[in-house]
Amino acid sequence: MDIDKAKYFLVLVLISVSSLAQSKFNRFLTPTDTLNIPRRNTVVISEAALASITLLGLNEVWYADFERSKFHTINDNGDWLQMDKMGHVFSSYQLGRVGANVLNWSGVSKKDQLLYGATLGFGFLTAIEVLDGFSKEWGFSWGDITANAAGTGLYVGQELLWNEQRINLKYSFRQTKYAALNPNKLGKGFLEEALKDYNGQTYWLSFNIHAFFKTSKVPKWLNIAFGYGAEGVLGDIEDVDNQLLTSISSNRQFYLSFDVNLNKINTKSSLLRTVFSVVNMIKVPFPTLEFGKKRSVFHLFYY
Repeated sequence: MDIDKAKYFLVLVLISVSSLAQSKFNRFLTPTDTLNIPRRNTVVISEAALASITLLGLNEVWYADFERSKFHTINDNGDWLQMDKMGHVFSSYQLGRVGANVLNWSGVSKKDQLLYGATLGFGFLTAIEVLDGFSKEWGFSWGDITANAAGTGLYVGQELLWNEQRINLKYSFRQTKYAALNPNKLGKGFLEEALKDYNGQTYWLSFNIHAFFKTSKVPKWLNIAFGYGAEGVLGDIEDVDNQLLTSISSNRQFYLSFDVNLNKINTKSSLLRTVFSVVNMIKVPFPTLEFGKKRSVFHLFYY
């Protein structure tokens, strides 16, 4: 599956949530302690409408440009050094987090938050996967489904085990020279490249130190983050000049850095808590150690 479709939906959801964050709605943004039926109905109707419109739009606009086929599966587990699978994990986790949080805002029970909210990402991405299965360009990928389940499991598992997110899944991006070599696959311009250029993307597991050591004096907002990225992935062989393929090798990259958990910053403002919750999906730039097959590098600030 082309994961940038899922990222477009994730961006739409996060923007729609953050658009509520206006100062005059501070009380409105505060979660209720008991079930608020109008709020719950608003959440359910809004999510169903947004998901339906997005799926219909993809089916009529995106997939219309490609030849349809009988439902079929593909094995793309070896592509992109698994960076596309990391994108699936990230999207499923973040969509599930948003789904659970908006149900919490409406006073829905914890059980129903996890059952109906945290599974939002898995359900939506599975629907897109089915559409891929009927497109000759792509195909239904069990690897993608597994990655979607992993993202949902990361959120739900932590809520069941700790009743909090001690480990956040985050994203960062920097523009690279590789997008210009294959803009059809890697994008053209910052926004497209942020969604498509796996060379510039890094996915992070960000651990909240204080959450694991409750009696320590470590600031509650301080995290330590482990990142994964790739370099030199250009796309399908037929899309790239053979000379480039022989001169550029793809490599995995690993990172160690600090991070900030914005959700742990104390504030009485529901507006700021909403903004922090949205922005917390992005890894904060910090000094970073990079480890790879070709080199080990220290970055004063990495993003």
